[in-house]
Amino acid sequence: MEFRMLGPLEAWHDGVPVPLGDQQQRFVLVVLLLNANKPVSTARLTEIVWAGRETKPTLVRGYIKRLRDVVQDAGDVSIETTPTGYLLRLGDDQLDTVRFTRLRAEAGRTGDPRQAIELLREAVALWRGRFLEDIDIDRVGGPDVVFPEESLSDAVGDLAELELGIGDHRSARDRLRPLVRSDPASQKHAELLMRALLAGGDRMGALRVFRSTHDALAGLRMEPGPVLRNLAARAEHGDPPSSLPSRPGGFTGRAAELAAIEAAAAAGRRAVWVSGAPGVGKTGLAVEAAHRLRDRFPDGQLLARLNGFTPGVAETSVGDALTELLIELGVPAEQIPATVGRKVSLYQTTLWGTRTLVVLDNAASAEQIRPLLPEADGCLAIVTSRRMGDADTGEPVRLSPLPPEEAAELFHALTDPPRVRGRAAEVALIVKRCGFLPMPVRVAAALFRRHAGWPLDHLLHLLEEGGPWGEDDGIAAVRVSYQQLGEPQRAMFRLLGSLPGPDVDVAGGAALAGCDVAEARELLDDLHEVSLLEEAAPERYQMLDPLKEFAAVEPAPRQALVRLLDFYLVTLAAAVGAAYPFDRAQLPSTDRSCPVTPVFADAGAALRWIAAERDNLVAAIRYAARHDLPGHTWRLAVLLWRFFNTTNQFEDWIGTLELAWRTVPAGDDYGQAHVLLRLATAHDRRGRLSEALELAAQALPKWRRLGDTRGEAATLCALAIPTMELGKHDQAMAHLEAALAKYEQTEDRRGEAHALSMLGYLNELHGNFDAALGQHSAAARMLREIGHVQGLAHALNNLGSVQEHLGLLTEALAGYTEAHAHAAEVGDRCVEAYALNNIGNVHRRQGRFAEAVRYHDKAREVAANVPDTDLRTQLYLDRGATALAQGAHREALAASKAALDLADGAGNRAYQARAHRGVAETLHSMGKHEEAVAHWTAAETEFDALDLPEAGAVREKRASLMCACGSG
Repeated sequence: MEFRMLGPLEAWHDGVPVPLGDQQQRFVLVVLLLNANKPVSTARLTEIVWAGRETKPTLVRGYIKRLRDVVQDAGDVSIETTPTGYLLRLGDDQLDTVRFTRLRAEAGRTGDPRQAIELLREAVALWRGRFLEDIDIDRVGGPDVVFPEESLSDAVGDLAELELGIGDHRSARDRLRPLVRSDPASQKHAELLMRALLAGGDRMGALRVFRSTHDALAGLRMEPGPVLRNLAARAEHGDPPSSLPSRPGGFTGRAAELAAIEAAAAAGRRAVWVSGAPGVGKTGLAVEAAHRLRDRFPDGQLLARLNGFTPGVAETSVGDALTELLIELGVPAEQIPATVGRKVSLYQTTLWGTRTLVVLDNAASAEQIRPLLPEADGCLAIVTSRRMGDADTGEPVRLSPLPPEEAAELFHALTDPPRVRGRAAEVALIVKRCGFLPMPVRVAAALFRRHAGWPLDHLLHLLEEGGPWGEDDGIAAVRVSYQQLGEPQRAMFRLLGSLPGPDVDVAGGAALAGCDVAEARELLDDLHEVSLLEEAAPERYQMLDPLKEFAAVEPAPRQALVRLLDFYLVTLAAAVGAAYPFDRAQLPSTDRSCPVTPVFADAGAALRWIAAERDNLVAAIRYAARHDLPGHTWRLAVLLWRFFNTTNQFEDWIGTLELAWRTVPAGDDYGQAHVLLRLATAHDRRGRLSEALELAAQALPKWRRLGDTRGEAATLCALAIPTMELGKHDQAMAHLEAALAKYEQTEDRRGEAHALSMLGYLNELHGNFDAALGQHSAAARMLREIGHVQGLAHALNNLGSVQEHLGLLTEALAGYTEAHAHAAEVGDRCVEAYALNNIGNVHRRQGRFAEAVRYHDKAREVAANVPDTDLRTQLYLDRGATALAQGAHREALAASKAALDLADGAGNRAYQARAHRGVAETLHSMGKHEEAVAHWTAAETEFDALDLPEAGAVREKRASLMCACGSG
């Protein structure tokens, strides 16, 4: 016998429906089915079905007897009498809900996508309508009944994703449409439907889905995520993310290799590994193939340069490559996780269900690229490397020099046809002297193009007279092109061979050459014209690895590289000062000068420069460390700490500072103190609290020996933070009080205000609101007196939080309003968003929900492009609290879960605890008590671990609840 609850209640035996009796009898059966293979007491059965009405025991026994009559012929079902009641005995597959769960689990375990599709199709087909749609749920358990509809939507989503993966976009589209119509706020299902529609060429349909989801989310005070926005942009403009360079000019030949790559793509291979000697055209082939495969990979074509064999440049780390790829895929920098493992997970998740091509150029090894290979069906990686790959890293494509006729064809394509027409013999000799390698052939063609008066035999003569390099060496064209340059261009070419980073902009080139920017621009353009440089971006140049090896034969003078490092140091100090004005007083002295330093109009321009030069700055730190330039090493590393902090680039943040620590001379307390202080902050952010404490403790005596009281105070604050996070709040308080005294001693009013604000925060955490009120008030007063408008906006927000706790809502509202005005004045959108959000919180406390929502929406708009995960988490938490106060449970739950996702990604334990509490409170209000228990427990456990009094508040709340939420 088979029982079905995924739709109207039914029972079937031997292919025939079984009558189940009247409605009351069906209620009794449902209670037993919902508790299949578990005893149900007579009292509980009576309480559920008859809802407190007096019922004779004989009535229950009568219904049980009739049900036994119904199932007696089956032989595989029984209703047993227990000491307190009854138990319905069923096999695992006799209940459709159990079978559905089993099929989903099997689909999740199998590694075969097509088998998983069949299992999920069978599972989804079990549904004939809404769960128990002909039964009054209130009569069979009410809020205690777990509805499996969410599991159905998850199963349909999983199935559609797998169908998209094998190219069956029509099946995915048809099954997703009703799901998205019923729940347009589900971003995952909307994303899958948009992908299915785009795969079928229905861009307008995809846009309609996006707009519907956007409107549904707006009603929940939320906005679509980056994946949906990218899909909408593609639907609107037809432009998926692409970082491919333009196709190689004059590309010829390589038909067999291109066919091999296209065949691998058609067969659904995961990767192709292109290997070959320097200059053989690996990158050109990969880029050409990627352009030809655009239609097969409509969701994006990405390129990451891995610098595996770039002379003088460290290979790109897996973490850095993942960060670059995630940004290209549309993931905001502030949402990129800190650890490599989490980056890999986000990268693979973002690619899942897409058809995206990734070019991984210049790989050093199989180990470097394995985490970067897409795992999703329908995606492809093209890897280029001088080395051959392993068996698991892709279909091998080995490049040899071009056949002579293809090399000649390439030369013809890159030159003026009338000048080479009928000169096949000379062209054949020229390309032979180029070793039949594409890169030297391109250089020779560019040289011939530039000298319009040269006949072909003159170029050939130059190639042949250069010396005994070997017929197929390929370097002859490069040497001749170099010899034809003027001495200033030759000097620039040689200098670029020693460039520590992957590229250089015009200002950096000027510093390297010791000339002005206009002259550097002309020199770099000359080298680009003869194909000795590539323009990677406007006024930013890079050199191919074989050319860099040739140029580096004569190393650049040390003073030229020192000029470049001076440029990076002075410019970075100016950029950091513009981007992070709060840090100016704590920046180390540079003691260097550079005549070509750019001027930054605002923080945005400064940040764009730092981001563009990031790889070069890290390379400069490593170069300085190798070449005994400790002052440049540690100063550059210390100046970069804030940028790495705000963009979650922990590997380079810690790596560069640890390198700096190893190079700072013994006895250099000034350099060591700066490095230790910033390393302590980095380890604290990573949650390595013991290491952070040890590093800050090492820094403290160095600042004291220097007599740098301000540095000592900053280090005491750095000691206080991990101490507080370890739950040692008394010690943290002592450190902050000592820091406050040091700031007072130096009359550093901004520092005093900072220490007071942290003391106020600690007191607020512990419910010492009067003390916190005094400290935040003093901090605000100091900042007002010194005219520190941005700091005052921060302080007023902090002060308002305490005033809210004390019930001083009018005062809090006034402070938040002033904070908003100051933040808007100085352009601090982060503090402005906090202030607007806090105003909304006050309105919620005063019962003005419409006003609260209005200010939450304003805060969301202001914060849209602010790279601050904590801010976005707080906005979701407070939006959820307001929705819960309104009784908008669905909106509240969505907001609290969004906050939890952000907190999990950032690893912020306090926010994780608060988000768990928000989810628990919402689920409790929805009557989903069993589901809420895990969130109550997580919140309480995390608050306890952090020694926060909120743990007691959670326990007190749970103790007052009579439902399952009240259990531990």
